[in-house]
Amino acid sequence: MENKITSKLTITILACALIVCACSSSNEANSIVYGLTLAPSGIDPHLNASAELGIPLSSVYDTLIFQDPDSGAFVPGLAEEWTISDDGLTYTFDLRDDVIFHDGTPFNADAVIANIDYTTDPENHSFKAALMLGPLAGVEVLDEYTVVFRLEEPYAPLLDALSQVYLGMASPLALETWGPSEYQYHQVGTGPYRFVEYVPNDHLTLSRYEDYNWAPSIYNQRSASIETIVFRFYEDSATRALALESGEVDVIGEVPHLDATRLDADEDFELHPIAIPGQPMQFLFNTLRSPTDDVRVREALIAAVDRADVVKTVFGTHSPVANGPLSAVTKGYSPEAPFPGYDPGHAADLLEAAGWQDDDGDGIRRREGEELHIHIVAPPWGSNSEVAQLLRAAWDKVGATVEIEIAPGFGPLNEVQASGAYHLIGINLFDSDPDLLRSFYTSEGFYNWSGYSDPDLDRILNQAAQASLDAELRWELYAAAATLIRDQALLIPIRDYVNLVVTSNRLEGLHFSAQGWFPLLIDLETAR
Repeated sequence: MENKITSKLTITILACALIVCACSSSNEANSIVYGLTLAPSGIDPHLNASAELGIPLSSVYDTLIFQDPDSGAFVPGLAEEWTISDDGLTYTFDLRDDVIFHDGTPFNADAVIANIDYTTDPENHSFKAALMLGPLAGVEVLDEYTVVFRLEEPYAPLLDALSQVYLGMASPLALETWGPSEYQYHQVGTGPYRFVEYVPNDHLTLSRYEDYNWAPSIYNQRSASIETIVFRFYEDSATRALALESGEVDVIGEVPHLDATRLDADEDFELHPIAIPGQPMQFLFNTLRSPTDDVRVREALIAAVDRADVVKTVFGTHSPVANGPLSAVTKGYSPEAPFPGYDPGHAADLLEAAGWQDDDGDGIRRREGEELHIHIVAPPWGSNSEVAQLLRAAWDKVGATVEIEIAPGFGPLNEVQASGAYHLIGINLFDSDPDLLRSFYTSEGFYNWSGYSDPDLDRILNQAAQASLDAELRWELYAAAATLIRDQALLIPIRDYVNLVVTSNRLEGLHFSAQGWFPLLIDLETAR
């Protein structure tokens, strides 16, 4: 009798265990872990600027319009259609009337006004979104589902700006309830996923929004199939492949190229090389400090570097060599203004012509007793420090002494720039619109860290920003700007960014927005 009871108990326990395992497997099959590579200091997209925050939050928010990642065309989102006035100063958006925020608040023209007011309120200190609105004079309601954006001058990047997560539509009720200090922990949008929880430096959780019924055409699915997505942080690049191989994460980006190549050869994983629009990895020359105030010296330093070898050494075969101030996948990129290739003989001739000679044969060039000294300032991210080492090796060979300073973050990088105590400095931005060049190359640009000023370049870039009704003219203007930037040797472009994203084989359907960084999570599925 005791044996029978024991036997029945054992069977019952095994059955329960099987049920638990089946339920656990089912739950795991309908949830994934996504690895992030940076823990942002703030994740409210309306106020903070990190690209990393857009990886989860571009699926929490819908935008007025979306940009098709394949064609580049702008397509309806929360706005069903829009018109632009002949003078480019008025954008009228006709809104959907069937959209509800995750907290039950209706989406309408007043919600758009509340979002723009929140973003542009100077007390809220928006680092990116407010600037993306350019010369916005104001937004007004025509009726419940019609809203008008009025500009002080034409601004071609406006549609691109309105398609990005930084100007995603948030619940006015949530914005008012939580305010700028707490909203990042209680975000509410209209997208295919709901914001559940954010614990800084640990995890962020999203859950499927069951009532999502207004998906834009850029999505392949009308609703999400994966119920829960947990985002965890892996800032140390060495941990990313290990997290994949251990099953700790299902997908992660910015995998080092050697790990990515190895995992790509493993049938359990798939590599997704995602080209990122915007600027390439680059170092800007300081044109206000000797010796890089001489264009011949700048040209010589460019010619002395085998950029293809640098890229292969640091990034393997996954990244193309950069050839201008824009990456090749960015609208407005011109292949007609390539930078000069590797030519150490020409580099030596240029330095000789500029008066820098090695008279005593010690391998160091001097002019009037002063050594040819180059001070590179590199940020710590994106392999900038490794590239700086290779630049030093190349410039040593042509007779320069090279000092490398690693700025430990954007704040210190900005401090060094403000001091002017550098010859090259590494900085770049990502964006799907080429207008980002204005902040780098116009005389009063916020990121004009080269210190170069040219009224012709100012005119070209400002005119391009205002050509809102003539795309072909815009691209012609950016080609002209790229030629001027190349001819003045204002930067040394290194590589076009390619984000090496690796997924486990249990995931299907991964693709990304026009900005490159942001996955369209609604289309992710677990493999059947």
